[in-house]
This record gives sequence, C-alpha cells and structure tokens, in this order.
Amino acid sequence: MVKRTGLAFGILGALMLVWQLVVAQPDNVDGTLEALRERLATSLAAATQNQLQIARVARTAMANIVEVELDSGEILYSSEDGNFIIAGDLYSASADGLVNLSAQRRQVKVADRIAAIPESEMILFTPEQIKATITVFTDVDCTFCRKLHAEIEQLNELGIEVRYMAYPRGGEQAESYQKMISVWCSSDRKKSLTQAKNGQNIPEFSCDNPVLKHYQLGNEFGIAGTPALIFPDGQVVPGYVEAQRLAAMLSITP
Repeated sequence: MVKRTGLAFGILGALMLVWQLVVAQPDNVDGTLEALRERLATSLAAATQNQLQIARVARTAMANIVEVELDSGEILYSSEDGNFIIAGDLYSASADGLVNLSAQRRQVKVADRIAAIPESEMILFTPEQIKATITVFTDVDCTFCRKLHAEIEQLNELGIEVRYMAYPRGGEQAESYQKMISVWCSSDRKKSLTQAKNGQNIPEFSCDNPVLKHYQLGNEFGIAGTPALIFPDGQVVPGYVEAQRLAAMLSITP
C-alpha cells in the first residue's frame, strides 16, 4: 500500500507555525521567486528547527500561486507574496473535467529520480524483447512481493522487464534488512533474490550496497508498503497486480 509519508503530518503541523512567522513579517517581498524562496526558507527553518528545507520554487499555471518543493519531497503552494501557504493538490478545471497538476508533477519527479539510478544497483529480469519496463520496490519477506515474483517468467514472456529495488519495510530495523543486503551483495543476485523470496536461507554477505539508499528513496516517493510498482511515466502503483492486468495497464497487446 502507498500513502503519504509520515513526515507529511509533521509538515502540516509545522505549516501553522510557518504561516504565523511569515505573516508576522513586514510585507517587503519584491515579488521575485528568489525573494519568496528566501522569505519562506527563513520561516520554515525557524518552524521546523532546520529539519526541512526548500528544494525549489517554480511558478504554476495558476496566476500568483507558486509551487514550493521541500527536500522531503512534499510539494506545497504559496501565494506570490508569501503570506499564504497551501498544503494539498492543485487541479486545473475545464469542460473535460479536472486534471491533477500536482500528481503530474510528482510523476515527473519520480520518473526523473528513477532514471538517475544506475541499473547496476538494481536486480533485472529482462525479456528477449522489451515492450515495457517497470521498477519494483520489493521486500523479500513480503507475501505479495513473492506472489508477484512467482509470475516473473510470465511477465518476461509478455515483454515486461522487471527492475527490482530494495525496500525492507521498517528500514534498518526490518527482519529482512540483512537478507536484502545479502541478496544485493551476492555474486548471483537474481538467484539469491529468487531463493530468498521462496523462503530459502541464503548465505550472509556484506558489501557496499544500495539497500538503505533505495529504502530512503522509496520513502521520498511516499511508499510505505510493498510491492510498489513504478511505471515508465513515474506513476506509482501500490500492491500486487496480476500479470495480464499489468500488461493491459502498460498498453501491451497480445
């Protein structure tokens, strides 16, 4: 299951303090994004004791509303003068319905972050002819991760490449944490991953590994359960999806 990060609740609480600090300041913002960034950064640092920082600010399709991205991955919105902060999604409305602009922005960010991860850090199950690629945050002890992996041959036959990243639920405290390090440090990662997902004991290995890095990245994406599937466009799909249905979602025709 995927949900907003636990940090989001702390952010919402901090926002009240940020708002109080911002509106208490003289309205001397010159209207530029840089001035707004500096003003909000000072207030946010004071409200959260420097635990959160602003990663970027950018204009939105809505007049006088600015997107504020925190280093936690959370996206907020601010009035151009910095006097108001909004926590929530921004939609565009038309005769055809509503479009979630915030969700689109999150997808782009996820796709970009995934694209920056070298495949050498992943465990790949690649078909002869690739029709689509999914990236899967997985835990070797997860029941539905095992169910998905049991269909790996079928997924490959459908032309779906599966790229695994590590997400030991609970991080360093998870029972699967050392198992996943052993998998990633194995000389045959694919074999070790399959054995671990089958409940078999595998030799314990240690090396420089990306397991914790992957886990932290998953948290930034709001992942809290496994498996979590990342589509090529950055869409995050929570939970197990049956192979044929997954192919249909990826627009793969028989």
